[in-house]
Amino acid sequence: MGWGYWEITLALLIPATLYASWVDYAERRVPNWLNALIAALGISMQTWWFGAAGLGWAMLGLTVGFATLIVPWAMHGMGAGDVKLMAAIGAWLGPWLTLWSFAVGAVFGGVAAIVMIVSTGRAVHAMTNMQTIMTKMRRADTAFGEFGGAKTFGSTSQLLPYGVPLTAGTICVLVTCYLGGWL
Repeated sequence: MGWGYWEITLALLIPATLYASWVDYAERRVPNWLNALIAALGISMQTWWFGAAGLGWAMLGLTVGFATLIVPWAMHGMGAGDVKLMAAIGAWLGPWLTLWSFAVGAVFGGVAAIVMIVSTGRAVHAMTNMQTIMTKMRRADTAFGEFGGAKTFGSTSQLLPYGVPLTAGTICVLVTCYLGGWL
């Protein structure tokens, strides 16, 4: 039995995103070369398997992946590497699975954040930080400023390496779709 596009995607994208999340966890950054490689392979594979339609689907997925996280980045809520990783994942998945991957990853990220807050006893700090973020969101001039950004909270918070939940969401969507016959 020969391998098709989705088998190759499982074989390449899962290890690539696992490596990206490991680097993000260890260094709190996802290197540009890794995001570029994942994106280039996704675009190449989509084009190889599906021709011009695949190229279009890859570019649309890349755009959707980028669009899902660019506003939180612009508001200083996350790093640019996470935005580029989601875009690179989108090049493999196309727009609809990219949205699902993002949504599932966001749920994983929310659960991880709650676990981090509770396990470190920082619930009071987290509530204070959320009030700061809500104040930040009240005005356009502060919404996109450094005030209330992820790195400004110092010791009152822990930064979540968002590549980890993005990877978990991607793997969950890929495996679920593949085993469920949605692909």
